[in-house]
Amino acid sequence: MLPTREEALKLLEEAEKCNPGAWGNHSRIAARCAEKIARECNDLDSDKAYILGLLHDIGRKFGVRHLGHVSDGYSYMRSLGYDEAAKVCLTHSFNKLTTDVYIGKFDTTDEELRLIQDNLKTVVIDEYDKLIQLCDSIAGSEGVLDIEERMNDVKRRYGSYPQEKWDNNLKLKRYFEEKMGKDIYTVVGKV
Repeated sequence: MLPTREEALKLLEEAEKCNPGAWGNHSRIAARCAEKIARECNDLDSDKAYILGLLHDIGRKFGVRHLGHVSDGYSYMRSLGYDEAAKVCLTHSFNKLTTDVYIGKFDTTDEELRLIQDNLKTVVIDEYDKLIQLCDSIAGSEGVLDIEERMNDVKRRYGSYPQEKWDNNLKLKRYFEEKMGKDIYTVVGKV
């Protein structure tokens, strides 16, 4: 189940009041990118893509956390009955479904880490998970970024970027470009 667009926007606005920051604009940009790409794909719903893009980082509502925002978002969306959004909160940071290549601090409790790892073992990635992973990797807080520019920014901020994750993000970009038959930056309006 998913909230409506209006409900999702309200959830994001409420979350930003709890923890203001650039992550809110990043989420809006990821949502707009997901919506535009979904419109070009016959098998994706653009409203659903937009909602999932808005909510992928909703765990940031609970404070400045790295890996913790994944478990916070997953648990929060599950508590509201939004299982599809909860799934994207979980999968958006793990294109290989393992915490081994996570970029950032492991700032979870043992219980939160187990929650993430156990659910990653059983989750089945779908087109929406892939789409939000891609949009997360091109959405800055000021606008759409070149995917390699965004990954280099993350590398500068955190000191590293695993090659496997880098390669998988580029693979996602190619995958959606082939699916649409169009350049990703043309579709999302990157200038």
